[in-house]
Amino acid sequence: MPWPSTPSSSKPPAGPPPAGPPPAGPPSSGGEGSEPPHKQRLSGFLAAVAGDDTRERISVADLLALLKGRAIAVLLVLFAFPNALPAPPGTSGILGLPLIYLSFQMMADRPPWLPGFIAGRSVARADFASVVARCAPFLAKAERLLSPRLPALTRPVAVRLTGALCLGLSLVLLLPIPLGNMLPGLAICVLALGVLERDGLWIIVGQLLALAGFAVVWGVIWAFLRAFALLLAAPAEAAAPMVI
Repeated sequence: MPWPSTPSSSKPPAGPPPAGPPPAGPPSSGGEGSEPPHKQRLSGFLAAVAGDDTRERISVADLLALLKGRAIAVLLVLFAFPNALPAPPGTSGILGLPLIYLSFQMMADRPPWLPGFIAGRSVARADFASVVARCAPFLAKAERLLSPRLPALTRPVAVRLTGALCLGLSLVLLLPIPLGNMLPGLAICVLALGVLERDGLWIIVGQLLALAGFAVVWGVIWAFLRAFALLLAAPAEAAAPMVI
């Protein structure tokens, strides 16, 4: 869902939401690859933010501040999830740019940062709550399946490689291919959740979805190029003299 460019008018809270995630110590390099302590589940965090009536609007900058060390993975899920659903044309182009910024920072193991024209965008809390409600069934099922395993795939170097894969998928999302954004968007969601919950099995599933997404998009591009070549060849064949 596109984020309107209205600046955030949320009231500054006296402290973190009562049901929000407990504060975590800073990671070694500020990136997503460092081992975090136990944190609240994503569904609970989002529900707490959506239910915080001290906020009239919720901006991307608000989420960056509240999420702290796990901001990149959570925002990857939030920006990628609408792409995994049938959406109006142009949605992937709007949401693809933040995904590029975030996945590059995961790849580079940098602290989460977004330019002002993205971080300042906000939505009304009621609209944010409706997005959370749409995500809730998927998150509830995912959280029952997620658990820390295959730690080799969740170490800092592996997380950076996952960020590079998400960057490639984010670039694919910018292509104007009808329904070509669904598999890449789903793959980013699964990869980000795997990083968030230290679940290497989900990262493997995300890698397989990414390969399928790349294959589908390449197949569509190849079919388009072949059809274009046939269209160019047709007038030349029609103009050729007939040999009797």
